[in-house]
Amino acid sequence: MSQHLPPTGLRPLVVVADDLGLSRGVNRAIRRAHLHGVVGSTSLLAVGRHFDDAVTMLHATPTLGVGAHLALVGEDPPLLPTAQIDTLVDRRGRFPLGYRGFLARAAAGRVDRDQVRLELAAQLERITAAGLTPTHLDTHQHLHLWPLVGSVVVELARVNDIGHVRLPTTQQRTPVGVGVRLLSRRLAGSLARAGLPCVPYAGLDEAGRMDGAAIGRAVAVLARCGTGPAELNLHPGEDDPEHERFAWGYRWAHELAAAVDPGPPDRLRERGFAATSSADALGYRR
Repeated sequence: MSQHLPPTGLRPLVVVADDLGLSRGVNRAIRRAHLHGVVGSTSLLAVGRHFDDAVTMLHATPTLGVGAHLALVGEDPPLLPTAQIDTLVDRRGRFPLGYRGFLARAAAGRVDRDQVRLELAAQLERITAAGLTPTHLDTHQHLHLWPLVGSVVVELARVNDIGHVRLPTTQQRTPVGVGVRLLSRRLAGSLARAGLPCVPYAGLDEAGRMDGAAIGRAVAVLARCGTGPAELNLHPGEDDPEHERFAWGYRWAHELAAAVDPGPPDRLRERGFAATSSADALGYRR
């Protein structure tokens, strides 16, 4: 897949594959989904066990855009020692496994913003030190929806001249869905004040189970959101024994199959979109 802007009359859709560096199976799948499917960009997990393998793949695949998948939760450890980020980790120096654990601590005022910035800046620096130029920022489990984290992520984007921060949202009508939409609107305000684009996004609701039909539904939602670029989020992966350590219930191989299925490009065009790997599509810096 080469970098190009969509044909005239079609909206650019950047399909972003998250969790690069999580496992070798994810790394292989994301490359395949780019070379033979609709994925145009990926988000690299600096704390991932297979970061070095991911970096090697990215240097060998220059048409695949890359951003930073910043993490304050998950099975993999932080980059900084516990003494520097003690409000972010437990006594073993580990992040909370999921967003609920982090949010409980943050809501109680037990998370230090300066420590959030130190750790996330270190993760971003690891990516740039590997010779990569991040085009966008997002977070593991969309944690930057929380205002304290979001303010740091927006600040890092501005300081580092990064042109896009993901704006997650949901279509769910549950109490959690209402809360996510409220936080999303608040994040949109922060992005606008920082001069960053508020790009329509889909993928949170379908995370881990994005098959061809789900892609069609997600793109239909995006088609109703404005007239400019949009972002669709996938989690492709190949079968890998290491995935057993994650209790997420993700169907990585199904998402990979959907990404390389010959049908999705036609579904995108039917809704007025064309997949692109162009950094320019979302105002990314090269």
